[in-house]
Amino acid sequence: MKKPPSHEPDDELSVTPPKKWAAGVPAVTHALEYSLEETSVRRTGTTLLTMNQVGGIDCPGCAWADPSPGHRHLNEYCENGAKHINDEATTRRITADFFRRHSVSELGKRSDLWLNQQGRLTEPMVKRDGSDHYEPISWHDALGLLAEELRTLDSPDEAVFYTSGRVSNEAAFLLQLFARVFGTNNLPDCSNMCHESSGFALHETLGTGKGSVSLEDIHHADLIFLVGQNPGTNHPRQLSALEEAKGNGARVIAVNTLPEAGLLRFKNPQKARGVVGDGVQIADRFLHIRSGGDLAMFQGLNRLLLEAEDAQPGTVLDHEFIRSNTSGFEEFARHARTVAWEDILTATDLTREEIEAVRDEVLRSKRVIVCWAMGVTQQKHGVPTVREIVNFLLLRGNLGKAGAGTCPVRGHSNVQGDRTMGIWEQMPDSFLDALEQEFGFEPPRAHGLDSVNSIKAMQEGRVKVFLGVAGNFVRAAPDSTYTENAMRRCGFTAHISTKLNRSHTVCGRTALILPTLGRTELDTQATGEQFVTVENSMSEVHTSYGRLKPASKLLLSEVAILARLAVRTLDGKGGIPWEQFEADYGAIRDRISNVVPGLHHFNRRVIRPGGIRLPNPVNEGIYPTPVGKALFSCNAWEMSSAPEGHLLLQTLRSHDQWNTIPYTENDRYRGIRGSRRVVMVNPQDMDRLGLAEGQRVDLVSVWADDVLRRAEDYKVVPYPTSAGCAAAYYPETNVLLPLDSVAVTSNQPTAKGIVVRLEPTVSVKSTS
Repeated sequence: MKKPPSHEPDDELSVTPPKKWAAGVPAVTHALEYSLEETSVRRTGTTLLTMNQVGGIDCPGCAWADPSPGHRHLNEYCENGAKHINDEATTRRITADFFRRHSVSELGKRSDLWLNQQGRLTEPMVKRDGSDHYEPISWHDALGLLAEELRTLDSPDEAVFYTSGRVSNEAAFLLQLFARVFGTNNLPDCSNMCHESSGFALHETLGTGKGSVSLEDIHHADLIFLVGQNPGTNHPRQLSALEEAKGNGARVIAVNTLPEAGLLRFKNPQKARGVVGDGVQIADRFLHIRSGGDLAMFQGLNRLLLEAEDAQPGTVLDHEFIRSNTSGFEEFARHARTVAWEDILTATDLTREEIEAVRDEVLRSKRVIVCWAMGVTQQKHGVPTVREIVNFLLLRGNLGKAGAGTCPVRGHSNVQGDRTMGIWEQMPDSFLDALEQEFGFEPPRAHGLDSVNSIKAMQEGRVKVFLGVAGNFVRAAPDSTYTENAMRRCGFTAHISTKLNRSHTVCGRTALILPTLGRTELDTQATGEQFVTVENSMSEVHTSYGRLKPASKLLLSEVAILARLAVRTLDGKGGIPWEQFEADYGAIRDRISNVVPGLHHFNRRVIRPGGIRLPNPVNEGIYPTPVGKALFSCNAWEMSSAPEGHLLLQTLRSHDQWNTIPYTENDRYRGIRGSRRVVMVNPQDMDRLGLAEGQRVDLVSVWADDVLRRAEDYKVVPYPTSAGCAAAYYPETNVLLPLDSVAVTSNQPTAKGIVVRLEPTVSVKSTS
C-alpha cells in the first residue's frame, strides 16, 4: 500500500508565462506520473485501457460524450480523466487507526489536498455526540442509527438528501424514490450550483432543459461558439471533437475572460502532429470579454443580425423556421433594437468591430452550435444570458437540424443522469404521476429545498438531518463560514463517500461516514456481478462496469446502502422491493423503464454498444412550451460592475484539480506552480490599484449585508484577465461568495461575479 504524504505541501510559488497550447506529450507524462504515484502499473493499465470503452469503466470525471463504438481510440481518455480514475483507484487506505490518531478538529485544519491524499475509506465510522473522534461502527448499527434519526423527525422536510454527479442512475433513482416515499422533495444536487441557470432558461424557451446536440453535430458544424468554458482543463476530450470539426472546415469562436491554453491550440497526443508538430489551432477568433458580458454580446450580435436582414430582406433570418416553430419574434425584435451600443460595449469591453466580425462569421455559416459552461451560468443574469443564446440560434433556424443547436457542457459525469432519474427538488407532476402509478404511493407535490435554501434551513434549525451521497457539499457550497456553521447546527449528518474530504470534518453533532464502492470496482451482489448506467452531456445513457477488487471487504455499493437504509427507515411502507433492488440492479432498471420517458426496455437496450440516446423533442421539431413553440424572449440589458477601487472576482479550477479536490498545488497551463493562494490580476489593474507582483493581499468581499468575508494572505500574480476582473481558485475562495448572491430565477450561486477589494496583508509576528 502506498503511503500518503506525512505533511502538508510547501507553499512556494513560482510563476512562468501561461501556456499557449494544451495536451501533447506533457499531458501523457503528467497523467502517468500521477497515476503511478497513486496505484500500481497493473491497476493503472486496467483502468486506463478499459476507460470509456464499450463494457468498460465510464470516466468518473466530466460528462463529455464518447465517440461511437468502432471509432474510439485504445486510449479514450484525457489527462485529467486518467488522474481522476486513478485517484479513486489509489492503493492508499484509511483505517480505524487513522481516526484514532487524528481528531475531527485536527482534520478540519488540513487542506483539501492533504485529506484527499490519505486514500480510500474502508469501514463505516461514527462520530458520537460530544466526541471529537470518529470510531468504527457496524453497517447494521450505522444504518439503524440513521434510520432511527429519520423516523423521529417531526416532519420529513426536516431531512435533506444531497447528491453529486458521481452517483449512478440506479443509485440516484433509489435515492429520490426513498426520499419521496419518506415524504419530502428536499433533493438538492450539484446542478443547483453549476448549470441550474441553463436548465431554467432552456425549459422556459424550448420546453426541455437539456442540450440538443450530439457529438456528430459538433463534428459537422460550420461555426462553434465556446462561451465561458475552459475545455483544456475541465473537459479536455472536447478538444478532440473540436479538432475533428476543424478538419471538416468548422470555425471556432472562443469567448472568455481569460486566454485559456485549450482555447488556443491543441496538440493531440494520439496523433503525430500532436507529438512532433504544432497541433491544431482551436479558436479562429478569441473575444477577450469582460466578466458577465456574454448577455450584452449576444444582444449586440442579435441586433446586428436584425439590421443585416433590414439591409437585405429575406437573406439573413430563417423566416420559415421562425413562422412555423417560434412565438414572440416581433416583440423580441422590437426590444432587441432598443439595446444601446454604448451599453453593449461597456458591458463586454469589446469593440463594435469585433462583434461585427462575429456577425460576418455567422452569416457565412449554415450550421451553428453554441457551447457554454459556468462562465455563463454562474452570473446573476445567467438565465437571461442563456435565453439570449436561444434567441440567437432561433433567428437563423439553428435548432433541430444536424450540426446546430444548444450545448451546455456539464462538468460531472452523471449530473444530467441524476436529474433524469428524479434528483431535483422541483420535478414536474408528470414524473411524480409516473412514480405514483408505478409504485402505488402519493409522492409529495410541494417543491423541496435546493442547495442554497437547504443551507439556510440548516442554519435556521428547520433541517436537522443531512445525507450526502458522494460529493463534498461543504466545499462546493458558497459562503463557506455560513455553510459550515449551518452544517454544524444539524443534529445528524451522514456522507456516502469513497474518500475523505472537508465535509467529513464539518459535521453534525452525530455524524456517519459510510464508505462505498467506487465506479472502478467490481460490484457483486446476490445475483452476481452488477453494472451501473450513466448519462453524458449529450443525453446518451450507457453502461459502466467496475474492474478492480474493492478497496475493502467492508465496502457497500451506493445502491446497497440506500436500499438497506430504506428497509430500516420505511418499515415496509409502500411495499417497494428494496431487497430485490439491492440483489439485482436490473430490477431497478425495469422500474425506471416504466417511469422515465425514452428508457423503455432499458435493460435490453442499454447493453448494446453505445447504449441509448434519449430523445430530445427539439430535434423532432417539438417544443413542449405552453404554446407548443420555441419562445423568443426579451431580456433587459444587464452588466456586472464593481465600485472604484474594486474588482470583479471569478472563482475557477486549476488544471490539476477535479471539482473541489486539487491533485497538486500546480496550475500548469496558467504557469502557476507551488501555491493555490494566488489572485490573478490584469497588469493595468495592478498599476491602477498600486499593486505589485508577488504582493501579499487579503481578498475582501463586498456585499449588501456588511458581513466581512475575507480570504487571507494571497499573492498577486499578473495575468491577462479581462480589465477590471480578477480570478482565484475554488473552493478556497468560496468563503467570499455570499449565500444570497444568486442568479435570478435559478437561485444558482454567482461565483463569476464577486465584488472584492484587495487589501495588503498585515503580518503578525510572534513576540514570544
